[in-house]
Amino acid sequence: MPYALWTPCASHSKPKGAIINEPRVNERINVPEVRLVGPGGEQVGVVAIENALRLAVEANLDLVEVAPNAKPPVVKLMDYGKYKYEAAQKAREARRNQVSTQLKEIRIGLKIDQHDYETKLKRIYKFLDAGDKVKIQLRFRGREQSRPEDGLHLMERIANDAAENGVVESAPRLDGRAMVMVLAPIRRKSEAKSDQRRRREAQRAERKAQEAKRGNKGVVAVEAATVAQTEESTASE
Repeated sequence: MPYALWTPCASHSKPKGAIINEPRVNERINVPEVRLVGPGGEQVGVVAIENALRLAVEANLDLVEVAPNAKPPVVKLMDYGKYKYEAAQKAREARRNQVSTQLKEIRIGLKIDQHDYETKLKRIYKFLDAGDKVKIQLRFRGREQSRPEDGLHLMERIANDAAENGVVESAPRLDGRAMVMVLAPIRRKSEAKSDQRRRREAQRAERKAQEAKRGNKGVVAVEAATVAQTEESTASE
């Protein structure tokens, strides 16, 4: 009977997203000698791998290979579980700070009234303050297309009104039956995100303080009621 082709089962296959470039740790370091670095970065020197492993056990730490290509390989005493956790935290923080600027779009008409203009302007402020660029598209209708100078005046008005929040990155230009202008934020996206995060943290701290204050008032009220009840009981006796 011919042998069947073996395929790995789920328990033998690598998990999705597994880290394949992890350093060798403890008994996986199969070299005769290593250059040992202490947990505080102190240089111990070249020692036999057996002695390095013994020191790791005595210190209740792991022996981690940090420079495998060195001669001999460099290893360090550390808490490898804590090291991996802190590395994951740093990677997560780095991904969170890698924010990309988006291009928002605002559409307006040449005959926009003052109320709609102010509403559109507030949205432009909001996008720019969040660190995003704003593409303003002015649509011409009918005979309006023969008066591009009116559209240019409106675009200049918007640029002037938003001057404290953004700068003109792309000057007004005709694009078919429309005129287009792009405003860029003065602040970077990462700075805007940091400000938003600080505001959220301040709001959370304020809410916690208010809840604690309300809780203290409740405790004081209960204590006052207890004292009053005690005094009444004493008086009746």
